[in-house]
Amino acid sequence: CTVKTCWMRLPTFRSVGDALKDRFDGASRVMMPNTEVEAPVQRNDAAPHRVPRRDRYRFQLRPHNPDHKTPGVKDLVYLEPSPGFCEKNPRLGIPGTHGRACNDTSIGVDGCDLMCCGRGYRTETM
Repeated sequence: CTVKTCWMRLPTFRSVGDALKDRFDGASRVMMPNTEVEAPVQRNDAAPHRVPRRDRYRFQLRPHNPDHKTPGVKDLVYLEPSPGFCEKNPRLGIPGTHGRACNDTSIGVDGCDLMCCGRGYRTETM
């Protein structure tokens, strides 16, 4: 007698990260509509308290740029751009990068090209 057991497998961490990064890179800025959100239509069925998924939200997110297409259900969207880290913003607790030491051989976040935000940098030998 042979018994087989099946189970679902998660994708690798790398593939999940790559998929999220692709969605992040393609995220769309959207605006909320100015109209009031209407109450969902009441239905006469066995579960009147449940609202079907297609009727859950009675508004459509519009792209911030009218030349862009309306985002799909799997698209990543945002309402406001993230604050920049280059310039000082005490209100948000962002110290800025002016005057910080950087690594001119690194291509990471500590690298001068990224950290200096295109302003250029001065090299000192210590």
